[in-house]
Amino acid sequence: AFKAAVLIQQWYRRYVARLEMRRRCTWRIFQSIEYACEQDQIKLHNFFSYLMDHFTPSSSKERDFISRMFVSGESFKEAELEKYCDYESVEVPDSYTGPRLSFPLLPDHATALLEAFKQKQQLHARYVLNLLHETRKHLKQLPNITHVSTCYSEEVTVCGDLHGQLDDLFLIFYKNGLPSPSKSYVFNGDFVDRGKQSLEILIILFTFLLIYPKEVHLNRGNHEDHMVNLRYGFCAGLIAVSWVHGKKILKMIQNVFCWLPLATLIDQKVLVIHGGISDTTDLDILGKIQRNKFISVLRGKKRKESNRNVEIPEINGESKAEADPAGNEAAPSLHPQPRPSQAPSMTNRLEFSRWVRQTVQEQIEWCRRLVDISESEPEELTYSSVVSLTDAEGPCWTRQEEWKQVLDILWSDPMPQEGCRVNTVRGGGCYFGPDVTGKILEKYNLQFLIRSHECKQEGYEFCHNRKVLTIFSASNYYEIGSNRGAYVKLGPDLVPHFVQYQANKTAHTLTMTQRQGLPLALISRVEESAFRALREKLFAHTSALISAFKAYDKDDTGKITLSNWATAVESVLCLGLPWRMLRPQLVRSTADGLLEYKSWLDDLAMEQRSQEHIQSSLLEVIYRNRSNLETIFRIIDRDHSGLISFDEFHQTWKLFSAHMNIELTDDGINDLVRSIDFNKDGNIDFNEFLEAFRLVKQAQ
Repeated sequence: AFKAAVLIQQWYRRYVARLEMRRRCTWRIFQSIEYACEQDQIKLHNFFSYLMDHFTPSSSKERDFISRMFVSGESFKEAELEKYCDYESVEVPDSYTGPRLSFPLLPDHATALLEAFKQKQQLHARYVLNLLHETRKHLKQLPNITHVSTCYSEEVTVCGDLHGQLDDLFLIFYKNGLPSPSKSYVFNGDFVDRGKQSLEILIILFTFLLIYPKEVHLNRGNHEDHMVNLRYGFCAGLIAVSWVHGKKILKMIQNVFCWLPLATLIDQKVLVIHGGISDTTDLDILGKIQRNKFISVLRGKKRKESNRNVEIPEINGESKAEADPAGNEAAPSLHPQPRPSQAPSMTNRLEFSRWVRQTVQEQIEWCRRLVDISESEPEELTYSSVVSLTDAEGPCWTRQEEWKQVLDILWSDPMPQEGCRVNTVRGGGCYFGPDVTGKILEKYNLQFLIRSHECKQEGYEFCHNRKVLTIFSASNYYEIGSNRGAYVKLGPDLVPHFVQYQANKTAHTLTMTQRQGLPLALISRVEESAFRALREKLFAHTSALISAFKAYDKDDTGKITLSNWATAVESVLCLGLPWRMLRPQLVRSTADGLLEYKSWLDDLAMEQRSQEHIQSSLLEVIYRNRSNLETIFRIIDRDHSGLISFDEFHQTWKLFSAHMNIELTDDGINDLVRSIDFNKDGNIDFNEFLEAFRLVKQAQ
């Protein structure tokens, strides 16, 4: 009996160890792919930079197309924004049976909203616009750094990223209670994107903010950003939910995001920020800047003009004329948009450079007239604002410093090493070490930092000798069972108490017998999703992989060793994954220990047989740059209809293929157009475009 018990114990330990190893490998796949996708933002900025630097429009049609790429909309002044988004002009039909709001809001309104959203009902656009209008008025009165005290409530609850996952918010309120005078909440940014119910989360949070303005506090996250929303689904989802008034709602939300506070200070001892800090973080500067100027804090690289020592900051991949103080669009009929003059030949670089500066300056002057900004008035205080390119003064370092302060607290991540370095993985912010944390805590007499921004398997994680706490509240972030969500409660002693959860309706309905096999079933499901995403990533780099494999195949046998396969794959994808450990899931075992790499790549390509008629190089580029393409298409689709014309689609691919230095024939692009236009109406539905090129079918 004793020997049997020992054998069972050994077997169980090996079983648990294998499960843990599989879980960690799956986690690394998801996280590596997510962070690699963050770099797509840089690629998009480089794409716009390329257009500004090298592309010479050959016709007025191409000039108009590029103008739309750089100037996605016109700007609103304060009064024009309120007029454009006038909720009183929106009528509520008698047939509407959803929740209704009247101001000032009462707790009963919040309860009614929660029940309505649980029943999958929607709030009418009139009430949404009215709520956003009142929220904006309230946020404008708040400081950049809000102060919370545990003296006025029993405890303060801090929640991390929610990312449009309404079930997680419901579960938090169920476990912890609704906001009230005795229960304060701090929601630490990233309310939207990725999940399908971002708008509902905003409505609930804004409602409680107005009901309990002293107990509910909202910080801005890196996803409360217009350019990020274009990429990660919030804009498209909002238009799909509310097509008639969606554009007005989107503009108001964009403006509300600009007014969200940047940080929260609990009892003057705990700093709550979304991302992190850097070695230059200064709370005094953060407390004084005009936060509403930062429509989007993302930017591309800095570049120098060919014959001037002037650094021109790339701004969100947009024209320097795009952003305004309110960060919104106005009717284009207010002032006619200037048409660029005929572009000179690329053979004369100096003349072409001058033409670019003149064209951009004309756009700047046009946007200034739209918002009634005279030359004597100060310019915007951000990198996502109007920057003059005609003089040689260069960027104002004060403005750059303010921009960097905001960028760092929204995008930075901690690292175990000492020091502070650029966050090349995400493309924004920095990595900060324990020494940087210690200096900030000592400088401002703080006990520790609370941040979010990173998904953690257990929902929370300490680092830097327990001086930095990461809290993440979106459970099942990558896949059902991939991670827990968590929130942290702080009392007057400021000792953190954690509550973990997993909003999984499927698990709640399982029997006891089924629950016993749940860990293995969930790991298998998460594993399947992770490897599906990884195979898509591999297929997207087919050409580069072939070149890397051939470097090891000196005799052109079509075979390489499995060790060389692992080395070559990492050299191309740069994901930092344990490829030798992952190999059994990706490569079939071979008797001689050699891999026929062309057959292996053909197997990856076979998973989308329906697209065989499309040029192979085009299909590969689509997969590799799908996020970039979606963002560009959202910019081109100015009326947010989800449709673009064949001509716009063709022009996009001409520019994109020139930037990527890929030869794509007109016939190849035309074949792509015909395959996507399912209803043959002469327009392309971009949602169907993405669906048409999924690497594998969704799991049944």
